[in-house]
Amino acid sequence: MHEFVSFNYIPVAANDVSISALSAAALYGKGIFTTIAIYDGGPFLWDKHWRRLETGAAKLNIDLAGFSEYKTRKALNEITKKNCVSDGRARVTIFDGSASKFWPFKPQQRASLLMVTGDSHLVTDDFRLTVSPHSVNSQSPLAGVKSCNYLEKLIAFDEVKARGFDEAIQINERGQITSAVMANVLWLKGDELYTPSLKTGCLAGTTREYVLENLECREVEVSIEELDSVDAIFLTSAGIGIIAVFELDGKRLARTSHPIMALVSRPGES
Repeated sequence: MHEFVSFNYIPVAANDVSISALSAAALYGKGIFTTIAIYDGGPFLWDKHWRRLETGAAKLNIDLAGFSEYKTRKALNEITKKNCVSDGRARVTIFDGSASKFWPFKPQQRASLLMVTGDSHLVTDDFRLTVSPHSVNSQSPLAGVKSCNYLEKLIAFDEVKARGFDEAIQINERGQITSAVMANVLWLKGDELYTPSLKTGCLAGTTREYVLENLECREVEVSIEELDSVDAIFLTSAGIGIIAVFELDGKRLARTSHPIMALVSRPGES
């Protein structure tokens, strides 16, 4: 993370930011966020990210009355410039500052907005994928919401790293492929591109949506065994762009020149 952040549209040092310890955000992780790729100093797919924040806020009943798309985009541009970010990433988080029914108090404000920036994730050419033992509940009220209640994802990601892999595929309670722990997943079988349907409980990622808008891709509900016979696997997220997986549980995957790899250029690529 870089030195300065934007808190309620004011640039401050990262160490000077705090939220109420009694807020619903602190007590229960009630908040939403989105991570945005920064290319050439500007946010990639901004409209999709703002729509995600509005949709998530509506589902979790978080009051966005104090924030507007225009002011948020302007403040994001300012903090990106202040931190000298040309190619990197930004996270926009909205914390619910309201009181809990279980631990009531008089909050000073309904919500807080925090924006931080950082460098892009470094992705190696030998990106190794496995299958996570931690499943996704497609029937959860948080399914499809990028909320601050993210501990399950962090536990799953730590487990993956402890086994020496870079990422892992997660399945839902029906045994269907949903996504990677921190990214959406797509795969190539013959000449056809596939990705899990949102009905599986996967997150409607902005880069995933961008792929679906630009390429023919079938949304499916299939078991993990489907990946035994694929030609290539791709992961997509704001932090990594679009990458081709090198290996799945020891099985080498073919390199491909599929058009998906040309949709998003990660920093350092032409």
